[in-house]
Amino acid sequence: MNIVGLDLEGVLVPEIWIAFAEKTGIPEFRRTTRDEPDYDKLMRWRIELLDRHGLGLHEIEEAIAGIEPLDGARKFLDALRERTQVVIISDTFEQFARPLMRKLGWPTFFCNTLDVGEGGKIVGYRQRCPQSKLTTVKALQGCGFETIAAGDSFNDIGMIRASKAGFFFRTTDAIRAANPDLPALENYDDFLAAIFAAL
Repeated sequence: MNIVGLDLEGVLVPEIWIAFAEKTGIPEFRRTTRDEPDYDKLMRWRIELLDRHGLGLHEIEEAIAGIEPLDGARKFLDALRERTQVVIISDTFEQFARPLMRKLGWPTFFCNTLDVGEGGKIVGYRQRCPQSKLTTVKALQGCGFETIAAGDSFNDIGMIRASKAGFFFRTTDAIRAANPDLPALENYDDFLAAIFAAL
């Protein structure tokens, strides 16, 4: 039995932190896992930056409220779920995800958790498990699934390479150049066709 593991941001919805950067006018928040391979380093830097500017969960939620799925994402996801099991495997946080999952038709979603203090101050975060995307794919394989995985960032490479088939979707030139053996797709029609061929 097959299961498809998809990254969320950059694949189905815009990058939350980039939307937040645009809403706040603070360009430093544009840094994502496309730029920084070390997720812990990136999150510690984000939390410090939030603290320095006096920003917290409430301000991020305001930015998320304005985010819509990427054009064609819901149709792609619905077509994929008609043919196979799908799970969204993301390094975002449950506090961010609910409005986005509603707009995507409530797919199965695995993510992390923020530690939030008084007044919505973000004081830390907890990953479900170390190397959460790769660990999740390996756990699914241990349950008898054959996995197909796709994402756009450094933190997706492990689950992509561990799967029987894997793809980049709308990734950066640098990531594509560093992984020339992995297919890199740019539109949902080609993406869907590639996954169907791998099933």
